[in-house]
Amino acid sequence: MISDLYPPPSEFLWREFYRAALFESDPYRVQEHIARAEWAIVLREQELFGAEDKDTRNEAQELDDALSALQALKSCLFQQPAASTIYDAA
Repeated sequence: MISDLYPPPSEFLWREFYRAALFESDPYRVQEHIARAEWAIVLREQELFGAEDKDTRNEAQELDDALSALQALKSCLFQQPAASTIYDAA
């Protein structure tokens, strides 16, 4: 089970995984870091579900922003080159 592979998420753990994904320079390891960060963020969101204090709402917004940033990173890193780019290079 995937939860056995990673320690329980906390307020700080998801941030560590997120930063590791953002700053990974090895293109072969970045996918692993992104997946780990997404996993920790989703689990942290589950931990916060139903809480209504201001700090929780702020962190929930940070979690949403982090997931959006990871999605953008994946789009940039793993997109296929446009057909015009391929033909221009030839």
